[in-house]
Parts: sequence; structure tokens; C-alpha cells
Amino acid sequence: MKRLSVTTLKPGMIFSKPVYSEGDSLLVPEQVPIRQREIDFLNDCNIIYVLTAGTLVNDKEKSSDKKPSKSEKSPSTAKKVPRKFSISDVEDNVGPYRAYKNLIEKLSTVFTNLKNDVGVEMRNVDNISMILLQDLREHPDKFIKYILGGEVSGQELAKSSVNTAILSALTAQELKLTNHKIHNIVSGALLHDVGMLRLSRGITEKKGGLSDAELEQIKSHPIHTSRIVTKELLGSQEVNLIALQHHERWDGNGYPDKLAGPAIDMGARIVSVADAFEAMVSKKSYRDSLSGYQAVKNLLADNARRFDPAVIMAFTKVMGIYPIGSIVRLNENSIARVVSINTIAPVRPVIQMLTDKNGDTLPLGQQTTINLLTMKTLFIKSAIENDDDLE
Repeated sequence: MKRLSVTTLKPGMIFSKPVYSEGDSLLVPEQVPIRQREIDFLNDCNIIYVLTAGTLVNDKEKSSDKKPSKSEKSPSTAKKVPRKFSISDVEDNVGPYRAYKNLIEKLSTVFTNLKNDVGVEMRNVDNISMILLQDLREHPDKFIKYILGGEVSGQELAKSSVNTAILSALTAQELKLTNHKIHNIVSGALLHDVGMLRLSRGITEKKGGLSDAELEQIKSHPIHTSRIVTKELLGSQEVNLIALQHHERWDGNGYPDKLAGPAIDMGARIVSVADAFEAMVSKKSYRDSLSGYQAVKNLLADNARRFDPAVIMAFTKVMGIYPIGSIVRLNENSIARVVSINTIAPVRPVIQMLTDKNGDTLPLGQQTTINLLTMKTLFIKSAIENDDDLE
């Protein structure tokens, strides 16, 4: 196996053998072009190199195998499925959406005050945690839709932190943790990246990859976060451990202390998974987001390297194999959108029909909702990731 630096990878590169990230995790199969989304995933996960036994194949050798471009496809095919999942797809969304935005605005105010050395107390964060948990009890599916819809712009650090806290809370609840523990996990998730405020904007807002020196500065943010939690906010040790350890890895190759397995705080393990998923599904200034389906797929491919397998299992039950908003093809060739998850059967969610089995778009009045848990004759055949999958 040859080791290749991630910085040398370019979209469109094709290798004669499969390319792996971190050991046995398949990145792309042989003779399949690397896409920008794979490179972004590697950068988001701070993966420095990939492995392959193959050689680089000239892109031109594959030109005859390329699928027709969107402009070459039948216009009717491209219009059959609504490609973008939107908050406007959520019925009766005004109250829940306002609650979601209110959480982001409240946390953004806390972050602004911390950055400007204005007095902030831990109870300010704990109050946001209590509101979040109360709102989440009332609108769990809608909050997941808002995260995956990605339509809130601005206040990026606060938005990312609120999203991570929502996903962490749902995972902790699935793991049947105590209410006190869940509350602390939510507070820790809200604060897990606050140390970024102590880094230069030139690094935190940089478009594209980071140099080794810049990456080391990014890796210092858990230390800064821990200091803010303990010295400025006078937060609890439980919240501090989440802040300090959320970038530790199950295999012991994380930072800052290279802890492994059960030595890592449970709250930190949960926030680690939620944070990774949130990073993948959120649009960055330098790339588009992954779909919820692709993000879950990446987490399931971890194989106990970065994440606690028990946490991944709980997270998958909450999000489903096909998260809310996923566009899927059914066994009889119709197309649907996932609208709700069945935690007892993650592969059989509740869906809304979008087309019939002939591929014709259904009028709004005929877009029936079906629970695949009870409709045994139907099942999901595949997720639709892009227009090519419609062929």
C-alpha cells in the first residue's frame, strides 16, 4: 500500500485499485473518480493521508465511460424529483422554526459576550440547555429537518453548536442516560467549540485545506474550550470533560491526550459523533454539504476507529439509515422522501410518495404518506444521491 497525502488529491483523480482512508475504510472503489465531497470529508475528519495499492489513471482514459451531463439528459427526467429538501417542506413550521432560531440567537449572544470579555455565567448556558430540551421534546422531527435543511445562514459557530447539542441530546436519550447526564451533555455540546473564539479568524474561516502548522492550532481549541469552561464560566467537571475530550478517538489516536475506548467520557463520545455528522451535513464556505444518508454511511464505515460503536448504533437508531429528507427509490421503482424515522427499524421509515412506479410526479393531493414498518410489500431499494441515480 502506498501512502498519499490528502493535499495531493484532486477531484477527478482515478486509481487502478481502491483508495482507503485510515486502514480498511473504503474511500472510493477502483476506477471511480474521486469527488470533491470525498476530499472535503477527509479534511473535515483531519485525515492526513490515504492508502492505495493502485496507480493514478489518466482521467482521459475514462472519458468514454462518463455518463451524459445534465444538459444531455431528458428534460423530463431532471424534473421528476424535487432535489432540494427545504424547511418549506415542513408543515406548520412557524412556531418550531422560531424556537430553533431563538436557540441559535441566544447562544450567539453568549459567544459574542465571551469574545468581547463581557461577563457570562454558566447558568446562561444551562438555561439554553433547558429550553433546548423542552423544545426538542415537542418538535424532535422538525428540529432534525432544520439541521438537514441547512437554510439558516449566519451565526455559524452558534448554529453548529446548537445542531450538535440537538443530535447529542437525542442520542443520549436513546442510550437511556439520566436527565442530569443529558442536561450536562447538552451544555457541553453547546460549548464544545467555543475555544475557536480564541483562534485567529484567518485560520477558522480559511477556505480549503490547512497547513500542518494551522492544523496544530486548530487542534488546540479543546484546550482553549476547557479553560473557558473552567476558568471563565466556572462550569462543572462533567461539562469540562466533554469540552476537552470531544476530539479523542476510540482507537487512541485523537487529541489532546490520546485517550482510548472507555477512558473517554461518555458525553464526549456522544458529542464526537454528533459533531462529525453535523460537520458533514452543513454547507461550508468552500464546499457543499453531504446528504444525511451519505453522512450516516460514513459514520457506519468507521469500524471503531474514531467513534464508540455503541454510540454509532444509538445515533443510527435516532437518525435512521435514511435520515429525514432523504430521497429514496422503492422496490417497485417509485420515488419518495423520508419524513419520519422508526427507531425500532431504521431501514423502514415513514415516507411521502413523490412519484409513481412509472416515474411520473404525483400531484400534491396524491403524495400519500406510508409507514414502511407496516407496509411490508414495500421497501427501500436505494438512496438517490444525485440525478445520475434517477437513470
